[in-house]
Amino acid sequence: MASQRQPYVDTAPILTQADDTEEEGKDGLQTGHEGEEEVQTLTGISSTRAGFIVGVLCFVNLLNYMDRFTVAGVLPDIEAFFTIDDSKSGLLQTVFISSYMVLAPIFGYLGDRYNRKYLMCIGITFWSIVTLGSSYIPKEMFWLLLLTRGMVGVGEASYSTIAPTIIADLFVGDRRSRMLSVFYFAIPVGSGLGYIVGSKVKDVADDWHWALRVTPALGALAVILLITVVREPPRGTVETHSDAPLQYTSWPADLRALSRNRSFILSSLGFTAVAFVTGSLALWTPTFLYRSRLAAGTLQPSPSGHASDSDSLTFGVITCVTGVLGVSAGVEISRRWRRTNPRADPLVCATGLLGSVPFLFLAVVTAKQSIVATYVFIFIGETLLSLNWAIVADILLYVVIPTRRSTAEAFQILLSHLLGDAGSPYLIGLISDRIQADRPQTFLSQFRSLEYALMVCAFVGVIGGGFFLATACFIQADRKRTELYVQGQFHESPEGEDRIVVPQGGRPTKVPVSSVLI
Repeated sequence: MASQRQPYVDTAPILTQADDTEEEGKDGLQTGHEGEEEVQTLTGISSTRAGFIVGVLCFVNLLNYMDRFTVAGVLPDIEAFFTIDDSKSGLLQTVFISSYMVLAPIFGYLGDRYNRKYLMCIGITFWSIVTLGSSYIPKEMFWLLLLTRGMVGVGEASYSTIAPTIIADLFVGDRRSRMLSVFYFAIPVGSGLGYIVGSKVKDVADDWHWALRVTPALGALAVILLITVVREPPRGTVETHSDAPLQYTSWPADLRALSRNRSFILSSLGFTAVAFVTGSLALWTPTFLYRSRLAAGTLQPSPSGHASDSDSLTFGVITCVTGVLGVSAGVEISRRWRRTNPRADPLVCATGLLGSVPFLFLAVVTAKQSIVATYVFIFIGETLLSLNWAIVADILLYVVIPTRRSTAEAFQILLSHLLGDAGSPYLIGLISDRIQADRPQTFLSQFRSLEYALMVCAFVGVIGGGFFLATACFIQADRKRTELYVQGQFHESPEGEDRIVVPQGGRPTKVPVSSVLI
């Protein structure tokens, strides 16, 4: 009697060792020096050259985040210059993120099919020109500043969807995880440098416009490095162990496959919560700290109405340090825990996000009483929040096949920004304005309204932690499915029903008991 096909499921307990954990890494590429030589043979790129490529990509990533958060570092000055309220200030980040997330799927499609190096060069050149132009906008044309911030999204969309896939095609295993951690160091470090550069350049030049003119010059250097150093690696070669090209599917088929990938969808929703929290804090924390000092009477407003750069500088340093600590700790904890539990990655993400919630909440409610305690809580909360960055990227790369990774990166960006930091800065500013509308215009009321608005972040963080816990239920089965696919032992039927095809003359492959079809 013919056997009935059963769904591909994974029933291993979430917090215990799965049946194939000890065998992980025995198949596929070797580790150590022999593995590096095999990767070099497959890609045609030496390990030294690959390291330089990651360095250039990291520099460009750092530059992108520097530019994004330079605006946050001088936000009170922008408010005073253009005479705008909190909700309009929040629009600066919202417009940028909205443009970024809408353009990301376009560059994701292009990045899966065309030369990724030149796509990045075009995007970064355009971004540098627009950013430089935005620094010369007169005070009567705030709408033009919004327009240029939206156009800046072209550069980030062309880069963020593509760069991680290049790293994935240069490295495998633990080395890929480490290189991704180096790449994602640039997010918190670049964000922190944005605050620092913005505040210090404004202080030296006595004009906040000059803060927006630093990154375009560095952008020109980035394009030169991309052209001269970066080489385009073949897609998926290090995973298929062959230089034979992978089979491409249509874009609608890619989207259908990604929508059925449970680990991808759930981890992206978890990362959306991270983006909501970080986007809100990134834009509003320096302003919130400045208002807390005014409300407590420990700082007097300057005659010009501009904020002191001390809070932006301090918050920038904290963001840099906590980013390095959090990203490196997250990768290392996950790598060690993965030896006994293949679900370690989403569990570390859940632990970091849920653990950051009480500290970020305490940072908000203690700001008026003790600015030192607030900084301590921010330090701990941001360190825990930073555990996620490199791990979420690694999850995407090993649960999505190589020919769909740029598209997956693009739609993770679209989802995380659409429901995350595209609207969160504006939402926080809008809530603050609504609360403040019924109160007298005092330093205390301005502080309290923003304090209550920022408490929304704690609730969103709890929801995001739940999504990461749900990811842990499916991560092992989805990862194994992707590994079998790139090895030619798993195919998608035209109807979209997954099935395993046993090769006629191929080598035997060990699969976990939970993956066997009856």
